[in-house]
Amino acid sequence: MTAKPPPQFELRFARDEADLREAQRLRYIVFVNELGGDGDLVDHDARLEMDALDPFYRHLILFDHSRPLGDRAIGVYRIMGNEEAARAGGFYTSAEYDLSVLLDSGQQLLELGRSCLHPDYRGGSAMYQLWNGLGAFVLEHEIDVLFGTASFHGTDIAALTQPLSLLHHRHLAPENLRVRVHSQFFQSMDLIPDDQVDRRRAILETPALIKAYLRLGGCVGEGAFVDHAFNTTDVCLVMDTAAMNAKQKALYTRKRTL
Repeated sequence: MTAKPPPQFELRFARDEADLREAQRLRYIVFVNELGGDGDLVDHDARLEMDALDPFYRHLILFDHSRPLGDRAIGVYRIMGNEEAARAGGFYTSAEYDLSVLLDSGQQLLELGRSCLHPDYRGGSAMYQLWNGLGAFVLEHEIDVLFGTASFHGTDIAALTQPLSLLHHRHLAPENLRVRVHSQFFQSMDLIPDDQVDRRRAILETPALIKAYLRLGGCVGEGAFVDHAFNTTDVCLVMDTAAMNAKQKALYTRKRTL
């Protein structure tokens, strides 16, 4: 049997339409095939997960050049700063959460979204490659606050009682960062008292990406958003970059040029 070639990683921003199509193809694998999501602009024939805001974002892509041409994007982050959001008419997250506390702060914001990894690369070094590049961007552009939605699979709130309650009781953002789900969509995460939370079970039921952000000093906004179109339950993660301690910052950033 032929040995699988070692990965040949390259991390960079999308340069052209072909790069963007590779990112959208990976997003289709993860968000549509795996999670059962859909959307008005999803192209099922071409197998592309797209939305109307894609042209306004920067797409940070991790390629593996050992894979066939056209199928090399194995990790993606979609990012947007203050200036891009002004041109786009607002951040994607603002459709779910009231971001006033951040928007009125005058700080440099960076929204993270559509984060995904190809199933073949989970548990390895690929996510760290993406984080290192993202960390370099944060330092270079003097970003004050990172934020964006992250998802639990499924829309059955009863099945998510333990992890959502843990997030509410132990990881709720301070008031100066506490974004809140719009009232018409508000789903409380305060589902059971703190002393009834089975911490071990709650952690096991929390997606790896959310746990990673919490380890880096992240916190969550108030309330969850049940996204029936994407078959997910979203929470908004927020991170004050100045509040990261030295250990967390070392995990998150390494010197790198994009």
